[in-house]
Amino acid sequence: MAKDFDVVVIGAGPGGYIAAIRCAQLGLQTACIDEWKTSDGKPAPGGTCTNVGCIPSKALLQSSENYEHAGHAYAEHGIQVKGLSLDLAQMLKRKDKVVRQNNEGILFLFKKNKITFFHGRGSFTGGRPGAWNVKVTGKTEEALTAKHVIVATGSTPRALPGVPFDNKCVLDNDGALAIPEVPKRLGVIGAGVIGLEMGSVWRRLGAQVTILEALPAFLGAADEQVAKEAFKVFTRQGLAMHLGVKVGKISAGKEIKVEYADSAGKAQSLAVDRLIVSIGRVPNTEGLGAAAVGLKLDERGFVVVGGDCATNLPNVWAVGDVVRGPMLAHKAEEEGVAVAERIAGKAGHVDFNTIPWVIYTSPEIAWVGKTEQQLRGEGVAYRAGQFPFMANGRARALGDTTGFVKILADERTDRILGVHVIGPMASELIAEAVVAMEFHASAEDIALICHAHPSLSEAMKEAALAVDKRTLNL
Repeated sequence: MAKDFDVVVIGAGPGGYIAAIRCAQLGLQTACIDEWKTSDGKPAPGGTCTNVGCIPSKALLQSSENYEHAGHAYAEHGIQVKGLSLDLAQMLKRKDKVVRQNNEGILFLFKKNKITFFHGRGSFTGGRPGAWNVKVTGKTEEALTAKHVIVATGSTPRALPGVPFDNKCVLDNDGALAIPEVPKRLGVIGAGVIGLEMGSVWRRLGAQVTILEALPAFLGAADEQVAKEAFKVFTRQGLAMHLGVKVGKISAGKEIKVEYADSAGKAQSLAVDRLIVSIGRVPNTEGLGAAAVGLKLDERGFVVVGGDCATNLPNVWAVGDVVRGPMLAHKAEEEGVAVAERIAGKAGHVDFNTIPWVIYTSPEIAWVGKTEQQLRGEGVAYRAGQFPFMANGRARALGDTTGFVKILADERTDRILGVHVIGPMASELIAEAVVAMEFHASAEDIALICHAHPSLSEAMKEAALAVDKRTLNL
């Protein structure tokens, strides 16, 4: 006998488990299916983000930053560290513990919200409007029916053609988080978020890191001024970055050899001990059973949805990395909540214009809204205000004065169009900008708000004042 539910969510990543919780809160009988498992076969909900993405990478970024500070920065504070050594096994063990705590937290939330959890792979097997059939394939097989189905199956790393991941020599994000010893030479293909974060981790721990990027511009999605500052800082830190390259043959033996053409077209080669490939991600729709029910996918494998995340099938929805838009955990969460509310007859809402972007390197990089190059391209008249952390008292006390805050505002109305931060705790500072933009605030609104002193947030206020050319501390 099939088990009946109001909503079945396929996938328990950020989009899926949050959608399931919101559905349950709204009184819908909800089930969630997820196949992630620990090394000992136990359920590991949380998707890529929790298991091999956001959470473990931040754990290693923090640990590696602590290690680098102990070796190079503490002396300035009068803290002498003698006999510093690295216990990489313990560092990885801590990372795994942080991941497991998050897995267990999600399982607790399922129990708290009376969500039925099925451990296995979920796929469509048929159905009709109002009653979709979903099969769970795991240790045991289950048959479910649901009035609504939310597809939240996430994404998987994109491999280079002819160069499969073995996670021993050629690594995806999972392998990059679990290298058992610090490689002497580490290659990274792709200077995006994953490439920069993982490159930063292993550089801090002692690897010689070389990053190869196909695009001629560094961090093309970021504000040009921020990208320029970031390139300068990362290069000074020791990341060797080559832009505009064309990767050719990759061969693996005792070492991995990457043949490529540089930006001038000259043949080059790179020999490394490990190679991280971070050239993007592809939607995880294989095995979903889309053809069995006529679920429409586009030519790249994404589930086709409208602005409300509804698919071509009645009462079938899709959220997160498996649909259009930025592949960000918080974007998936917001879509999950919005879909749950639409199912319950409420007005779910996601504003793509105010989704923040963050790169958790040191310095951190965060932005929301338009970049200067976008505004110029659109012919929008704007004013810019900028304030450096070098002039911020809290940043000086922290010993981290790299970077700046920049605010872009409409020339006529002063409405904030974009905010860009490179510097300490940018990931936290950007939240104020998101709130301001959601409320259609002006730069003057932020300039008039009292910010605590001393705090990094004062740089946001000063940048807002700078839009009107009236900074106080510069």
